[in-house]
Amino acid sequence: MNLEEIKQEFLEIYYDNIERDGAEELLNYLEKTDFFTAPASGRRHSNFEGGLCLHSINVYKRYLKLIQSEYGDNWKDVISPESVAITGLLHDICKVNTYTVEMRNVKVDGQWVQKPYYKYYDTLPYGHGEKSVYMISGFMKLTREEAMAINWHMGAFDPRVANNSNILAEVFYRYPTAYLFHLADYMATYLDEVSVND
Repeated sequence: MNLEEIKQEFLEIYYDNIERDGAEELLNYLEKTDFFTAPASGRRHSNFEGGLCLHSINVYKRYLKLIQSEYGDNWKDVISPESVAITGLLHDICKVNTYTVEMRNVKVDGQWVQKPYYKYYDTLPYGHGEKSVYMISGFMKLTREEAMAINWHMGAFDPRVANNSNILAEVFYRYPTAYLFHLADYMATYLDEVSVND
């Protein structure tokens, strides 16, 4: 998929599902950032132009499948299609405007050559999941379930877990959809996406 196709798929899912107050303003904000061209990571999954948007779509699709698989035909009694879309599409907006392209020396066939790479620099070091919740909340009100899923989507890789090993169990017992969302993020990352290596 090219950048325009990725963006169009994102917008289609967004417009088909999200009608909450502030949704248009949030989308206008994303248009002014590098959300549609940024990588999802510097060295790992979807570390290419447009990777962040593609990762968001992949996570949304995985989350929807897991919700439907777990709750069957009545899944909309558990969580709304709007919540699935908000959580899936917006969980990583904390990464906007954090990657820049720089050059580094790499040895190729015995010769040093300069190659571009993504350097991460966060001008708002607010955390990861909690930063996305903070940013989204500036535009639209999140449900508690959405906020929990986005806030804790990194699971055990979240540095806050090291200081409180029981916190994830509390979150996932109280909000089972947050657990499914964590799985969706990791399934998309490790099963659906690739890394462009040096």
